[in-house]
Amino acid sequence: MKDRTRYLYPAVIVAVLLGIAVGLLAPDTAVELKPIGTGFVNLIKMMISPVIFCTLVLGVGSVRQAAKVGKVGGLTLGYFLTMSTVALAIGLVVGNLVHPGSGLHLDASIAASGQKQVSETASETTADFLLGIIPTTLISPLVGNEVLQTLLVALLIGFALQSMGERAQPVLNAIAVFQRLVFRVLAMLMWLAPIGAFGAIAAVVGSAGVDALISLGQIMLGFYLTCAIFVFAVLGPLLWLVARVNIWRLFRYLGREFLLILSTSSSESALPRLIAKMEHVGVSKPVVGIAVPTGYSFNLDGTAIYLTMASLFIAQAMDQPLSIGEQVSLLLFMIIASKGAAGVTGAGLATLAGGLQTHRPELVDGVGLIVGIDRFMSEARALTNFAGNAVATVLIGVWTREFDRAKAELVLRGDDPFDEATMLDDDHAPAAPQAPTGSAEKAPAPTS
Repeated sequence: MKDRTRYLYPAVIVAVLLGIAVGLLAPDTAVELKPIGTGFVNLIKMMISPVIFCTLVLGVGSVRQAAKVGKVGGLTLGYFLTMSTVALAIGLVVGNLVHPGSGLHLDASIAASGQKQVSETASETTADFLLGIIPTTLISPLVGNEVLQTLLVALLIGFALQSMGERAQPVLNAIAVFQRLVFRVLAMLMWLAPIGAFGAIAAVVGSAGVDALISLGQIMLGFYLTCAIFVFAVLGPLLWLVARVNIWRLFRYLGREFLLILSTSSSESALPRLIAKMEHVGVSKPVVGIAVPTGYSFNLDGTAIYLTMASLFIAQAMDQPLSIGEQVSLLLFMIIASKGAAGVTGAGLATLAGGLQTHRPELVDGVGLIVGIDRFMSEARALTNFAGNAVATVLIGVWTREFDRAKAELVLRGDDPFDEATMLDDDHAPAAPQAPTGSAEKAPAPTS
């Protein structure tokens, strides 16, 4: 199954190219293909509530487990919250400077359908809005499309499970199984991404012409630029100031993991290797055990930037730009709703659609624009998430005095190579969990 997913990437690329060709050569026909893209977006919208419910309930469980460890857990969550905010801010600044999507002026039919939805809710008072967040029953949000209701129920259940302690574990396990089922369905739907991308791109290019191609290229370049700024202008200097570790040397050490992520478009594919390599480079096993798994749910720097740029692109492409207040509230919602969905193909689209559905329902149809280029941006998103988690693990190791600088220098210099053969046999690592020098690196050291 995993092997077959690699064909999805070239299929989307071919579909995008075909959509562009049809849009340029037969614009009238291309515009008629819009329902294909709309159908795919509707399938993604169908998955919004279960995705947000599962990821948020399990995410709150992760917070409980991390906070239980005390200083390391609290420091880890505080750092992740700060970095997500920084990534969000950088994305907002670049997005408002670049103006991705401006000049597209999408066809009036999308705007008209959105205006209808807005007019239906415009007469609501604040009291009506707040009362509307309360669902009819505890499970009704799972079978509806009210995202705020889903968010409320997920938080209530998450905190309730927190208070139950160990007795909540069977419920968490059951929700984890349900989450696997939801993501499996989502993965099946993603096989329709080439068809959805073809219809969406063809319709956009057919109605906007070359301007559409320029705008799509603009958001991709803007996104890659923003990720690079965050990694090398924020994480790089921070890593050097705190740990005296050069970020280029760390990335060279993690070169195979970056290549693995590049080929799979998922940072989760490198999770086991990151755990082993961070222990090998001198971070103690307890810190790695807390920082890396928690980071995969809560330190989604690349996802934060992606959601920022995508939201601004859709709003500007549909000539309905977001105010600064709307940008901040919408994107903070998305960051919360996306917790726990790292590395799952399609979860980013579901989160994007859910946020827009909640804050600006007239913009949801614009998610079809992102389908065609989402796959191109997923690599940068996954690479940025991975880089952020690797840097975070080293920083937290330094701050908790659980980082062996001498060991790190040996490893990064190449004098103590990582043992690929025994990577998974690290159970002899707990030799001295409290001492920075006696961690998992003892296994790879005697190699060759």
